[in-house]
Amino acid sequence: MHVLVTGGAGYIGSHTAKCLAQSGFQPVVVDNLGRGHREAVKWGPLIEADIADRKALDSVFERYPIQAVFHFAAFAYVGESMQAPDLYFRNNVFGTLALLEAMRARQVRNIVFSSTCATYGNPVKIPISEDHIQDPVNPYGESKRMVERLLHWYGVSYGLRSVALRYFNAAGTDPDGELGEDHDPETHLIPLAISAALGLTKALEIYGTDYETPDGTAIRDYLHVTDLAEAHLAALRYLDGGGSSTAFNLGTGRGYSVREVTAMVEQVSGRKVPVREVGRRAGDPPCLIADAAKSASMMGWRPHHSSLEEIVRTAWNWKAKSTVKV
Repeated sequence: MHVLVTGGAGYIGSHTAKCLAQSGFQPVVVDNLGRGHREAVKWGPLIEADIADRKALDSVFERYPIQAVFHFAAFAYVGESMQAPDLYFRNNVFGTLALLEAMRARQVRNIVFSSTCATYGNPVKIPISEDHIQDPVNPYGESKRMVERLLHWYGVSYGLRSVALRYFNAAGTDPDGELGEDHDPETHLIPLAISAALGLTKALEIYGTDYETPDGTAIRDYLHVTDLAEAHLAALRYLDGGGSSTAFNLGTGRGYSVREVTAMVEQVSGRKVPVREVGRRAGDPPCLIADAAKSASMMGWRPHHSSLEEIVRTAWNWKAKSTVKV
């Protein structure tokens, strides 16, 4: 089966393309390389194009016998979305609309969508289940919710079958060391802590130490990117097996504070992580933890690589190997 992977040169998309290839599928990557990396595309063809370019998409569907789509292509910086909401709605929503129209023209009906827990907004209960109210507090989360609604109505009107995977915190890197995490700017806690341990930055900034949590710092649910990639395959098999369109949370159900993550980086690396405590960031909830029981019961998916130690160790190994003069 040929699977179109939009955004397949990015962090999660490239790990998923590898997982597809290892499972006997043929990934076909479409990425404009604005934020992805050409060298991360190793397991199938790369078509350098924007998903909003309908002519380019049509040519991909004409050239390859695409039977399903994994849709990762999106901008994903919360702060940037607040500063430039037009950019996020144009790319994330309009781009998806072009993709769905190209799929409809070729009668490709199955899509697995990279959504986010940011569609929930500030949680009213922990852990967060899929029936939690969706009330985004930034344009990034709003754009993802809008795509989920597009998928719903394309299902009603055109027979599209979809799974929206609402990620919590993707982390870690390929255990084989072939792929890593390389964002510019980097906003994720674990690579930032590792960079501080390596002396690449002066200090890790801890935003808020007065939350109502055991150690005062924010708590998040971290999921290894390999488990995340495997969830996409589980979602595809779910759709192939006749499953109806739905959304699934992806997480472990276990949260770790910023201080716990920092301590694990120090344990794995044997180095001190210099920190600088600063005030809270606006809109950061104290705790985000997934209730992922639905994905276990309906897709048969459970994380197997998402202990905090394995997440940090794979991230450290990749970053240390890729850094000159460690």
